[in-house]
This record gives sequence, C-alpha cells and structure tokens, in this order.
Amino acid sequence: MASAASREERVSSEILRGLARHLNCLGEDEKSTRKRALESIKKETVDKKLSGVVLQELFSALLKPLLKCVSDPMERCREIALLLISEFIRCVPEPHECLPYLMPSLAQRFGEQELLEPAEELRLSAMQMLTLTVEVCGKQLAPYLNEMINILQRTVVDPFPDVKRESCKCTVTFAKCIPERFHMQAESLVKPLMQTIAHQHSRVRVSIIEATGVVILHGTGKNVDDVLSHLAQRLFDDSPQVRKAVTEVVGDWLLNLPDRYSYFHKLIPLLLSSLTDEIPEIKLLAADLWRRVGAQWEQENEDDLKDKMDFLLTPPPFYPPGVQRPGLGCRELVVRNLYRFVPAVSHDLTDWLVPTRVRTSQLLSVLLLHAENHSTQHLQPLLALFYRACTDSERIVVHNCLAAAKLLGTFVPPNIFLKLLLDHINAPASACYPWSPLMVLGAVLGGCPKALLVPHLGQVAATLAQPHVRQEYHQVAYLEQLLACVDVLTRQCGSDCAGVSLELLQVLITVQSLSQEPHVSQKALESMQLLREVQGLGSIPELYRRHMAQLLDWLAVSVRSWSIYSTERLHFHIIMVQSGPVIGEFVGKLMPLLYTCLEPEKDVQLKMNVLTTLTKLLMDAGDTLNSKGLFQHESKTFMLKLLSVGSTWKGGRTAAAMRTAMISCLLALLHGGSVAPEEVLSLKVNLSEVVFNILQDDSPMSRLLACRTHSAILRMVGPSLTESDLNSRYQCLLKSLDDSSEEVRHEALQGLGLWFSSLGGNYNLRCSSGHLHYILQQLLLHLDDPDGAMQEQVLEVLMTASRIFPSFVKKETEDVRDKHRSVQHCDRLLQHINSIPRDPAHDQHSTQDDEQVSLELNENSTTTSGPGLV
Repeated sequence: MASAASREERVSSEILRGLARHLNCLGEDEKSTRKRALESIKKETVDKKLSGVVLQELFSALLKPLLKCVSDPMERCREIALLLISEFIRCVPEPHECLPYLMPSLAQRFGEQELLEPAEELRLSAMQMLTLTVEVCGKQLAPYLNEMINILQRTVVDPFPDVKRESCKCTVTFAKCIPERFHMQAESLVKPLMQTIAHQHSRVRVSIIEATGVVILHGTGKNVDDVLSHLAQRLFDDSPQVRKAVTEVVGDWLLNLPDRYSYFHKLIPLLLSSLTDEIPEIKLLAADLWRRVGAQWEQENEDDLKDKMDFLLTPPPFYPPGVQRPGLGCRELVVRNLYRFVPAVSHDLTDWLVPTRVRTSQLLSVLLLHAENHSTQHLQPLLALFYRACTDSERIVVHNCLAAAKLLGTFVPPNIFLKLLLDHINAPASACYPWSPLMVLGAVLGGCPKALLVPHLGQVAATLAQPHVRQEYHQVAYLEQLLACVDVLTRQCGSDCAGVSLELLQVLITVQSLSQEPHVSQKALESMQLLREVQGLGSIPELYRRHMAQLLDWLAVSVRSWSIYSTERLHFHIIMVQSGPVIGEFVGKLMPLLYTCLEPEKDVQLKMNVLTTLTKLLMDAGDTLNSKGLFQHESKTFMLKLLSVGSTWKGGRTAAAMRTAMISCLLALLHGGSVAPEEVLSLKVNLSEVVFNILQDDSPMSRLLACRTHSAILRMVGPSLTESDLNSRYQCLLKSLDDSSEEVRHEALQGLGLWFSSLGGNYNLRCSSGHLHYILQQLLLHLDDPDGAMQEQVLEVLMTASRIFPSFVKKETEDVRDKHRSVQHCDRLLQHINSIPRDPAHDQHSTQDDEQVSLELNENSTTTSGPGLV
C-alpha cells in the first residue's frame, strides 16, 4: 500500500513538473498560447485515464489556475477550463475538497445580478458541472447553501431555455441532498420559479413544475398559496406533459406534504380536475394518486371512520350505472371540504377564460359523485351555481353543469330539491334568463329515479301548467326548456304520466301557441307524440279525445275576456286544428265558445282570426267539425250568427277584411257539406242580402268570394228556388260582368250558367220573358269582349240557355247577329241550337210561346229595355 501510494505520488509529481510550463503559459497575453496550454493540460491529465489518487493530487494543484481560466476573455479557454473541472470532479475520489474554491468562484461568476458569462453554451456547461457537483458531493454542500441558492435564483430565470431546465434539475437534486438545511432558503426560489412557469417551451414548463414541487415539499410549507394559482393555470396547458407534471406534483403534495391537511381544500380540486383530462394516461395517473391519497387518509383517520367503514361500504340505491364508486377516504375528503369547494367552483365558473370555466364545470360532476347525498346540505348554493352556469355562452360548460345537476337528482331526495326548484320556477331570480331554473329542473328530474319521482309527478306538472309559468315568457329558450321538462317527465315516468296528461298537454298546447320558430313547434308535436305513446293511445286526436271536454271547459273560463292578443285564443286555434275529427264529437261545448267569439262587441281582429280557423275546418267538415254529424244540427244557427257579422256595412279596411273573412267562412260552410239544402232555402233571403251587398264591396277578393258563394247556393238549391227568387238573383251577376277584376267576371259568368241550369219546368217563359230578353241582350253584348277567354265563356253560358229555351235564344241571336264584330261566335251558337234534338210536341208548343213572347215584346218595345219594364 505504502509503495503504491509513493508510486502514485511520484507520478503526480512528474506530471506536475511536466505541466509547469503549461501553467505558466496560462498567464500569457496571447489567446492561442493559453488555449494550447489548456489543451495540453487536458491531454496530460484527464485524457490519460490516470488513477483517482493521481487525479486528486493534480486537481488540487490545478484547481485555482483553472478557476481563473473560467473568467478568461477567450470563449474556447473558458469552455476547456469548465470541461477540465467537470472531468476532475467526475473522476476524483474526494471532489468535496474543491468546494471551498469552486463554490465562491461559481457564485461570483453565475450568481450575481449582472450576467458575467455571455455564452449560452458555457452557462449550460457551468450548470451541468454544478449539477454534477451536487450529485457527487451531496451533503458536503450544506455549508454552501447561500452560494447554491444565489446561483439557482439567477439560472432559473436565465434567457437560455436549456440553462433553465438544468437549473431546475440541479434544484431538485440539491433539495433532496440536504433537506434538513434546504428549507431555510427554499422560499427564495419560489419567485424566480413562478416567473418562468409560463415559459413558451413546454419542456421548460415541465422542469419548472417539477422543481416547484420539490421546493415546496422540502420548504417550510408557507409558500403553497403562492404557487397554487400558477399550477392551476397549467392544468389548462396545451401540452399533456405539462398537465401530467402538475398532476404528479399535486398528488405528491397530498401524500407527502407535512402540512397537507391544511391545504386539502386547495389541492384536492387540482387533482380531481385531472380525472377528467382528455389524455387517458393523465386520467389513470390522477385516479391512482387520488386512490392512494384517500387510502392514506383513511388509514390515518381509521378511528374516526370505524363506523362508516363497517356500515357505509354498500353503494346507495340508484347509484349511476357504469360508474366506479370512489373509496371511503376519497368520499370523506370531499364531503368534509365541500363547503369550501362550492364557493370556489362558483367563482371559477364566472371566470373570463373559457378553459377555466370548462374544467370547473367538469370538476363539478366529480365533486357531486363523491359527495353523494351529502350535497343536500349545500343545495341552495349549488342551485344558484347551476342557474348561473346555464346562461354561459359556451355550450360545453352548460352541458357539463347539466350533467352535474343530473347527479344532484340521483342523490338528493325529490321532496327536498323540488321545494327549492319549483319556488324558483314560480318566481325566477333573473328576468333576463327566466329559463335557467327550468333547464336545471329538467336535468335534475332526468337523474331522479322513477320510483322516487312518481309520487311528486302531480306537483311538478301542476307547477308547469300554471298560467304564469307556461305563458309568461315567450323567449325561444324558455319554451324549449318547458318542452324539455315535459319530455323528461314523460320518459322518466312512462305510463304513470296518465294522471297528469291534461296538465302536460296544456303546456304543449301553450308552447305551440307562443312559438314563432318552426323547430320549436315541431318539437312540441314530437313531445305530444311521446305523451300519446306512453299512454298507449293510437294518435294525437285520441289524446285530445281523452281531454277535450276539460280543454273546452278550460277555454270557456276566459273566453269573454279574449282579444286578438290573448294566448287563450291561440290555444283555441291549436285545439281546433290538431284534434281532427275529435272536435266534431264535442260540438255542444264548442258552439257556445264560437258564438261568444262572434258577438258584435268582440274585437274585430279576434272575430277575423276565429273565422279564418273555421274556414279551414269547414272546408273539410266531414273530418273535423261535422265528423259525427252533430255540427249539421247547429249549422242554421251558426249561419245566422255568421251572417249577422257582415249584415251591417261599415267603411274602412278592417271592416272590409271582416267581410272577406265572413264570406270566406260562409263559402267553406256551403262547400264542406255540413249544411243541409233545406236550411239554405230557409235562409235564402238573409243569404241573398249579404251576398249581394258584398258583390258591391271595394275589395276584389270579397267580390270574388261573393260570386263563388252565389254559385255554391245555386248548386245546392237552384232548382228549388221559385221564379221570383231566380229573377231577383241575376242582376247582381250581370253587373259583375263589368267588374275590374277578371276573376270576378269569369266567376260571375259561371254563376249565370248555374242560374240558367236552375231554371226548371215551372219557370214561366211568358211571365219572365222580359228578364230573359234582358239577360240575353247583355250576354250577347259580351260576345264582343276583348278577352278571348271571356268570349268563349259567354258562348258556353248562351249554349246552356239554348238547351232550355232554344227558339227564344235563337231568335235573340239572329236579331243581333249582324251587329256583332264576332259573327263567328253567333254562328257557332246558332249552329249549336240547330243541333239540339227536339221533341216535336214540345217544340211546337215552345215555338208558339216564343212567337207570342216576341209579339208582346215588339208591341211594348222602347229605346231602352230592361227588367224594370216587365
């Protein structure tokens, strides 16, 4: 041993003698000389793989000159010097002997406010050397705590990212080496770490987070609050590695931080937030750490949890399927800190940053899943939180909060949450967002088990059906949430909804009445279909049949106060249109409502709206109002009521529109087949008076509808009219041939054709010849109408007349043939008359009558002819 030591001592002495010249060259002014000297020293020492003892001797002799070279003006000299020192530290058996010289030198060069080393790569080499020193020297660095902290403070905020990362690595190693001393200066590293935690490089952020975790863990524990907000922001980092680092650090603190109990309410939400991370690896890591935290706390508090460990291990009834229940320790940690979590969550849900609100909304479900039925005692602030979250502009935030509200319905008894929720629905806290309580109610009901919800079904349905709830607000969002509540009740309770079917139907009718958006109306119809299906009914009319009597009684309560702005008027329209043939089964209850709406003192707009609805129904009366033949018994009374609406002429656009609506409804009544011909005959005078008045109306549409109504009357009872009745009806039609509207003219011609078709065998040609002569005169004049279609239609009417009185029409035509521009039309008419097959006996008698009539007409002829002369 002695000989070996002496031999190594000789070797080191010889090397040092050989290096004397190189050491002298280190003081030369020439850069290249100093560089060659350092390279020669490296070649003669560390490159020769000498023993540790020899290197130790050499290092002791070379350290001071090398440390001077660390400040050399030439960058290459500084680089070689740092490399040499690092290699010596790595190889010598007692590297701590260099610390008295090394640490002050490094602190002076790299720990000052002013950056003395301009080269980034050399600062990185120096930090790597310092890290190596910490690794090999360990606890021997305790006396140099101040120097180390000064260096780390500066290098953590170094502009070069790699230096920052190396500094963090050095910090972690140093803190673990001397934990008993490190805590005295750990606080001074918090500020520079937090200055760098948002660095643009994700690897730097990861290093900073890891270093922060160690600094806090080995510090005094007073700086947790200083770093929590920064770590919380890193949970929203785009880099999964950063989020993973935060998860590991927080989990480590919850497990090992000496004063962790004081920070449970601040640290637990951070770890639980990672349970909903989009990266599976992070979710699994967070779940494992959280399980360990809960198990450790459960073990540390075993005496307090003894009863619960024995009796509360079974999941509660109706626990969400497919969800693994957290351990007892985890649940207890959340329950005991929930009163602190709720205000914090409420605050973060109003944060201006979208990622913060999204992660907070995800955390809410995790907390409620742990709290279970203990969330009951925090129900009021939780509901307020949900109301506010439902107004968020981000749909994902709303979705997450509604998912959490569904858990609330699973764990909280319905008699408790309904008391608060229904009160808020009756009186919404926010006039701007009145739908938020409805949105929360729908979510909570969606999580409530059927067995618990059914006993309260009537209470919920009655609240939704209250007038101030279902029709106070017209916003689309409010109506959508009303539908959502009806849907969730229907789906959750199924056939048990039969007991509240009327209330739910009233809500659906109201939504359709108020909605101006097609998709909302369509959704209401789908909800009605669902309500029908769960009750086993075949169609929507079947659903109406079950409740029609109650619905009509419901409307009758307020019918006298209706106006055009009344929601009930819209209800009436929906019920009439959607009930189909069912409305025909309740004519007895329906007609008083209609008569009340058509009273003279009622709002004109209301009457017009009701008449418009009736017009649609009467066009298909067999499948609506008269499906059971009951409306036909009321048709005469209804016609009288209808005619009274337009019996008195009034000026103005509103009155004109009212007459149009009335005549349109009358026409639909006649076309729909729900009125018997006998009843039309019994009211022929009333009908004629109203129709003839409207034929003189200013509105072309009213005149057109009046012509069509006149034609409909002739179709129904024309052959049954007396000669006097018929003669009183053609004059208004002849006047309409000169109408400004082409449609009215064509319709008037069609009416004259029906008038001729109505002349039966009891029509006395001798007594009414003047009328016929006048009619034919006017028609023959219109054969010269500029409109070719009009000429053809006039010709058709004359042909119809010629089938009844061929000789009379022939003579009238021949008398005026030469006066017409359209001679060809007269020839066609005469040709048609000649082609009509004749009965000889009837023809002879008809000819004699025609000749006698013509003789009388010639004897009494004047320059002006017309029906007034007869």
